[in-house]
Amino acid sequence: MPTPMGKLPATLDSALEAVRARGPEMLAFTRSWVEINSYTSNLEGVNRVGGMLREAFALPSLTGSVIAGGPEYGDHLVWQTSAPGAKIVLVGHHDTVFPPGHFEGWKEEGGRATGPGALDMKGGLAIIRTALAALDDVGVLARLPLAVMCVADEEVGSPSSKPHLIELAKGAACALVFESGRAQDMIITRRRGVGAMTVIAHGKAAHAGNNHKDGANAIWALSKFVDAAQQLTDYSKGRTVNVGQFSGGTSKNTVPERAEAKLDLRYETVADAEALVASLRAAAEHAQIPGVRLEVIGGVNRLPLERTEASAALRDEYAACARASGLGDGEAPQLGGGSDANTVAPLGVPAIDGLGPRGAGFHTTTEYVELDTFVPKCEALVRFLWGRIPA
Repeated sequence: MPTPMGKLPATLDSALEAVRARGPEMLAFTRSWVEINSYTSNLEGVNRVGGMLREAFALPSLTGSVIAGGPEYGDHLVWQTSAPGAKIVLVGHHDTVFPPGHFEGWKEEGGRATGPGALDMKGGLAIIRTALAALDDVGVLARLPLAVMCVADEEVGSPSSKPHLIELAKGAACALVFESGRAQDMIITRRRGVGAMTVIAHGKAAHAGNNHKDGANAIWALSKFVDAAQQLTDYSKGRTVNVGQFSGGTSKNTVPERAEAKLDLRYETVADAEALVASLRAAAEHAQIPGVRLEVIGGVNRLPLERTEASAALRDEYAACARASGLGDGEAPQLGGGSDANTVAPLGVPAIDGLGPRGAGFHTTTEYVELDTFVPKCEALVRFLWGRIPA
């Protein structure tokens, strides 16, 4: 599938010309990856796409490696140049959210392509690959200190890949994440963090009619905790607690010996994440009744992507490249969902997100990308990287 390119002069104009020449190839890559189901738990499909990515990213100036995802996840992929210096880290993922048979294939109509992962985020991977290929076409990629990581478990919170991304990104100059492009090409600088907790109440069963006093009601204790937990939501601070599942008991005439609640947590700052988890643990201690013990599991999964002076400057730098490529250059409002940008930013690495092709409907069966945004989005990345080439 690679497009043969003749020797081009080492100029930005030539690199942009290479992007445009590779436009059809970029869409062909995206389509071929979308047509393979890579639902996170479909390890065979995830690794099939991973193999295709390894072929596509086999560029002269890149060295690739594979990190095993373990028994539950597909393999994670890394490519790096050998240039010295603090690296620019480009981040993506090749897992998707739909199980086999639920939402499949690639369909083009009216300037859009619909398909699982077209937007989230195989289109973004194609943009990364094409930009790097264009820079290699003009002989400058090897001069850039750069690393690319494509993970296989982002859609479930990156439990396997997270430590590897942290290691790769330590000391990096910046991180660019090519998740789904937003309306008006808005660049993401802020994402709320995500946490998950399970609270289990262990009580004592008894017959509700004959021995009620001998029982210890797990549902009662857990209900007291739920009331306290929900009151920790503070919309003015962007902090929410949602008890999304609650179960317990065996029958109405039995004092329940066990009850369980599952919580979703969102927060805007690292300090708020730590304080919220501590408050929930305290609420579990205070909610106990005689004979019932509350067990608390979990906590912070992803710290927030916080906007800093450095990330704001990075956004401005990238926005100038977007404008020059005919794209919008706005800044997205605070977002509720996390991404791998949340993993990198707490390391002190400036990070921006949402740099993939424009579209809408991610995580739905109407997910689509706007086909005419691929080339300008890729041009924006090439302009940015060109400006980072060491003198």
